[in-house]
Amino acid sequence: MNSAQNAPLLPKLTSNMGLKHRNTFGFEAYAELAYEITAAEQLPTVVADIQRQNLSWRVLGGGSNVILPSALPGVTLLMNIPGQEILGSDEGNTFIAVGAGINWHEFVAWTLEQNLPGLENLALIPGTVGAAPIQNIGAYGVEIADYIDSIEAFDTGTHAFVTLPKEACRFAYRDSYFKQHPQQYIVTKVVFKIPKTWVPRIHYADLAKQFIDSKDKQNVSAQDIFKAVCAIRTHKLPDPKVIGNAGSFFQNPVVANTKFEALREQFPEIVSYPDREGMRKLAAGWLIDQCGFKGKTVGPVGVYQKQALVLVNHGGGTAKDILALAQSIQDKVLNVFGVELEIEPNIL
Repeated sequence: MNSAQNAPLLPKLTSNMGLKHRNTFGFEAYAELAYEITAAEQLPTVVADIQRQNLSWRVLGGGSNVILPSALPGVTLLMNIPGQEILGSDEGNTFIAVGAGINWHEFVAWTLEQNLPGLENLALIPGTVGAAPIQNIGAYGVEIADYIDSIEAFDTGTHAFVTLPKEACRFAYRDSYFKQHPQQYIVTKVVFKIPKTWVPRIHYADLAKQFIDSKDKQNVSAQDIFKAVCAIRTHKLPDPKVIGNAGSFFQNPVVANTKFEALREQFPEIVSYPDREGMRKLAAGWLIDQCGFKGKTVGPVGVYQKQALVLVNHGGGTAKDILALAQSIQDKVLNVFGVELEIEPNIL
């Protein structure tokens, strides 16, 4: 990846930068200072300067999984590192290196153009490649962790670039080492490992329905799945350019089988999915819907009318508004089902 060769050593610095275009909720937010990072080589100087002045800081990609306050003090690093290339392959896999600033959905589409299927279930998820492993994004039975070989990052403690193998990233459901330790590493590049042997994954309920009339599901192509996922997401989720949102706002809670059986006895229609041994994953959207929040509006914010898992900003809303609505939902779900909902987006 040669994208860094022509990049300036010192990135552009902007004061009091508006970030409405850098968060999918469309909140009015301003960064006191903002650096546009277009090459990994810019980070050592920038981070050293931040630490020398003892400034607060954070990294912002596409802003698709964050809740921004009206003012961000200190320094905001806008992650715009470009570049993607096929590194080569071994007997079973093809390896691809991708800059942290690349748009995730456009990258997924590119892999299919290169005849490298595997990521199609993760189509149309907003955000950047660099942010994707932090949250360990997932959809329709697939997680990004399934396809990561390693991650290149800048260690802000040692001021050195490191290559972290997948095992060091400690991926879990919508979680990773990066999410648990947000100030240690700045992700600059992700190396993917795409298996040469491809198997369609359409067992997830919503996706399986798209192919219910297919006589031979083994003949379903990766492009078919890509199109189906895009169709489902377009139907169920609002376009952030039209209605501000951050996609799924709550994680699907995982409970012990004993808890699930007790809930199913009381609520026979409860929606759930298999999880690790002895555990069951509940559909957070169903729980919220049953509590009467679907389509509800509170001031400038509300719950999307087509999907209770999505909170929306109808215009003029703030982080405070969204978090107040989220708290009322969490309280009601806990009261009715005895289940705690965890917010998925990062609160800055």
